Amino acid sequence: MTAFFDRGWRLFVTALSFFLFGLGSVFISLILAPILMVLPGTSVQKQRRGKACIHHVFRFYIGLMKLLGVLSYQVYDRDRLQGAKLILANHPSLIDVIFLISLVPNANCVVKKALLRNPFTYGPVKAAGYILNDDSVDAVIEAAQQAFDRGDALIIFPEGTRSIPGEKLNLKRGAANVAVRTAVDVTPVVIDCQPVTLTKGEPWYRIPQQRPHFVIRISPPMPIATYIDNVKPAMAARNLTADLTGFFNKELGLHE
Repeated sequence: MTAFFDRGWRLFVTALSFFLFGLGSVFISLILAPILMVLPGTSVQKQRRGKACIHHVFRFYIGLMKLLGVLSYQVYDRDRLQGAKLILANHPSLIDVIFLISLVPNANCVVKKALLRNPFTYGPVKAAGYILNDDSVDAVIEAAQQAFDRGDALIIFPEGTRSIPGEKLNLKRGAANVAVRTAVDVTPVVIDCQPVTLTKGEPWYRIPQQRPHFVIRISPPMPIATYIDNVKPAMAARNLTADLTGFFNKELGLHE
């Protein structure tokens, strides 16, 4: 009976969490973003305010979900995010980006252009000036370089989509190309969630039997100089992608 009520409570607070997220997104789109846009300052200053606001909102949101019992989590070696420029993470769950932005005050992201057409995501994306991945590769790399020059930390999920539980990760070269062509070190972040939840194609109401526990490990930086010295960019990106793929699969216990 206790397990029945626990599951019922978690279903209720999960629904509440999604409702509050949608409500908060609409608030940012209709009220907060316009206010940030009319405040004095350059476009860079306005976007920096937007990133800081979203960071604090997401930090509060993660804390609220933990308080309500939707999930629990642990973060290891968070200090390694200080000064990080390019943060690459695996993507097991829908809320991975919320976790990472809650940990990084100056976070920028590469997001789909379709998010600008979604009333729940338009405001945050616009206010923070996130990079759109529907642009050309060169445009994304140029935008990434500009973000680094402004002092932003860029978060990318190199899989390009959420992971399939139990299957090896298959990383794309886009993130490695950003690292190679901007010559910035890579900070890998390994996210593990047990039991898995909010995977690709899974509806929010299909909650696991037990409360999901997220473990987020920030790994030491991977020096980019190791890959770009006397190597053509295309080969350097290929080598970095291969090493990142092996690293994540090993850390997640998906290697043979």
